[in-house]
Amino acid sequence: MSHNNASTNTITPTLDLRSLLGYALSALLSGALTLLLYVSVGQTPFVRAFGLALVVGAMTLTLRRMGAWLAVIGGLALAFSPAFWSQRGGPESGAPIMALVLGATLICALLVRRFGARALLVVEIGLLVSALIFWRDFTYYKSLRITTLCAALVLYMLIDGLLRTNPRPDEAPRAPLDELHMMVLLLLLSVGVINDPLFVLFAPAIALGLMMSRTSLPLWYWALFVFVIGIGVYGFINDPVRARWWTTAQTDNLGTSYIVMDAWRNSARWIMLIQLVVSQFTPIGALLGVLGLARLSRWYPPLGLVTMVAYAAYVLFGLVYFGVDSAVLLLPLLMIQVLWMTYAVFTFGAWLQKAFKQPALRWVAPAIFTLLPLAMLLRVAGIW
Repeated sequence: MSHNNASTNTITPTLDLRSLLGYALSALLSGALTLLLYVSVGQTPFVRAFGLALVVGAMTLTLRRMGAWLAVIGGLALAFSPAFWSQRGGPESGAPIMALVLGATLICALLVRRFGARALLVVEIGLLVSALIFWRDFTYYKSLRITTLCAALVLYMLIDGLLRTNPRPDEAPRAPLDELHMMVLLLLLSVGVINDPLFVLFAPAIALGLMMSRTSLPLWYWALFVFVIGIGVYGFINDPVRARWWTTAQTDNLGTSYIVMDAWRNSARWIMLIQLVVSQFTPIGALLGVLGLARLSRWYPPLGLVTMVAYAAYVLFGLVYFGVDSAVLLLPLLMIQVLWMTYAVFTFGAWLQKAFKQPALRWVAPAIFTLLPLAMLLRVAGIW
């Protein structure tokens, strides 16, 4: 698609107090629909459904720059993907409580930034410390809801930070990366790694995003960043459940999970991974993801590169990992796929509006895109 006027393809609108309400409403709508359908159609326990709805709401906020309706549709596409839908079962956990602790911590950071209330730093640090100390009481280890919530928020902070520090020429002037972005990204990486060391796969994309922000970061920050990565790598290698991944042969039982480091050379593994994405979002969704990445790399190269690095890290893991739960462990990859899919529809709608000079046509692409999560819901619910 050709865009002669870059302003038709922007995803960096100027925010004011009114637009903040729109952001909240779109997330609340997608979260409420997810909660309702998971409880009623999916027979999901309320606490678990609430935790999954929080993730969908966070993903909706990440997509909100492309429009409220597109954000809701993209969030629901994640909610009704088979891998995410499969999380409606299993034992109860306190993931929503941990989400509230994380949310309160972020709110304290926002208040400190807005009002300069340094005393709130004590509250923020206290919340984080209590979350670490009482982690096992709040939630089970390796909670997929915590992983996906952190993944959605990392994507949100990376997008916001990169668009601030690398704007297009026709957009607002460049702004430096502020302390909020720096500390929240470090906090999210820490929480994600503590919950599941596999979250360290996000570290290369976060590091690249920080470097591409062209902001000088203090040495102590990078020292903490490397320390968190070290914790993740150590936990991954020494995990009592996953330790056998490195030693188990391919002749083990079907239910055994293991890693074969050179499996990425096998073309069958690449075909398997492509089929996994197609099975989640249908062939149309997979194609939209490719188109979305191409357009994002064209109009916002830093953002396209950072999301591609995060995606590639999980692709590499998916290629070498053998296990029946591979689709679930690759949920962050699927969330990036949703981001690319939504951006493809966003750019198509902008092109329609510009080509035919009819503002009403901007609703055509979202209306068609609505059919995707609807078809996915009918599929996972066993209706179609």
